[in-house]
Formats: sequence, structure tokens, C-alpha cells
Amino acid sequence: MEEIDLKELFEIFWHKKAQIILIILIFMVIGVIYSVGFVTPMYSSSTTLVLAGTSSSADENQVSESITTTDLTINSKLVATYSELVKSKNILGQVISNLGIKVDENDLRKNVNVTSVEDTELIEITVSNENAEYAAKIANEIAKVFEEKIAGEIYNINNVHIVDEATVSTNPSNVNHLRNIVIFAFIGAVVAVMYVLIANMLDTTVKTQEDIEKSIKIPVLASIPMYDMEMEKLKKKGKGGRR
Repeated sequence: MEEIDLKELFEIFWHKKAQIILIILIFMVIGVIYSVGFVTPMYSSSTTLVLAGTSSSADENQVSESITTTDLTINSKLVATYSELVKSKNILGQVISNLGIKVDENDLRKNVNVTSVEDTELIEITVSNENAEYAAKIANEIAKVFEEKIAGEIYNINNVHIVDEATVSTNPSNVNHLRNIVIFAFIGAVVAVMYVLIANMLDTTVKTQEDIEKSIKIPVLASIPMYDMEMEKLKKKGKGGRR
């Protein structure tokens, strides 16, 4: 492949600027169509749990008045375990039964995301669904069932408490029109650059004196400029009219 300096490269892209802009615009339109017509909006709602206290005799809605260092250590170690238990068959099966929804446990599990806040005893449960109200209901029910299961069946300790309940989201969590347009515009720019470079490589026509020298390896001694007869006639007519 022949070497191309920056000036030649700039000139190549400048001459093809119309095609480059057109390709980018086409991809931006494709991005809009994809974002609006092909992406199913999903709504996400989150609820937050906190691990506080380990007394089994404490009231369900009350946190122990005194929390010892041992309690904090136990709760800290249980965060990872609890994060996995939230998505267990026992919990999700009870949630499906309580809400009376027709959904498979595995499908529900795919739409449940559990994260723990680093260096804290906080667990965030996020549920995504095509229906914003369902997402909030399922998230709150998971938190409720999990709290009851931990206190009554699994560990028999009352150390899980709901901090924030999930609310109905009004904006889809997976749709960002501006981001999609920018991504497709970037893809269009890459495609446009590739198109220009490939088109230039396949173009074997002679355009400049340098092209001739590169092709036949012989320096050009002289060149004859193009003479525009029509333009010359117009100039003469213009001079004649002024007389």
C-alpha cells in the first residue's frame, strides 16, 4: 500500500465530506428507528434492606436498641449470603404465589438484580419488568418475603429490615435515545472512514502530476494547463459589450 501523508489524507476526506456526512446521518436515523421501534422498554424499581441487630426476640418492625460489635461482624459476613438467598427458589416461589402472577421462577430470577453496598450492611434489590407497576410490586414483595423467611425459617433471627420501599418508575431503564444515536453516529463515522479509504485504494485514475511520477517512476518535465474556450469567449463578449 502506498504511503499517504496527512495532507493527502485530509484532502481525500475533504473531497468525500458529502458522502461521509450522508453515511453518518443514515446511521443516526437507523439508531432512532432501533431505539424507538426495536427496544422493548423495561422499567426498574429498587428496594433497600439493612442488616441490623440479631436478636430473635425483637419485634419485626423494631431494630435492637443496642448493637454489639459481634452483631456488626455477623451482619457484615451475612451480606453476601443474603444477596444470594434473595434470588433463591424458596423466596421467589413464595413471591410468585403471593402475587398470583404467571411467571416462571427462572424468568423472574433473570429480572432480579441484587447488589450490596460496599463496606455497609445494605442490600439493594432491583426488579425489571415491562410493566412499571409490576416491577415495584415484585420488588416490595421480594423484600417482604425475604424478611419473613429470614426471621421465621432460615436463620430464625430478626436482622433484616426494609429501609426504602420500591416506587413505580416513569422512565424506562434500558432506553436512552441520545446514547443510541451517539453510538450509531460513531459506527457511521467508522464505516464512512473505511469507505473513503477503501474507495481511495481502489481508485487507480490519475489526478495529479505526483500520481504520474509514482506510476511510471519518471519525473514530469512539463505540463499543459487546461484552456477553457467557452470562458474565453464569454470574457471577449463582455469586453466588447463595454465598448
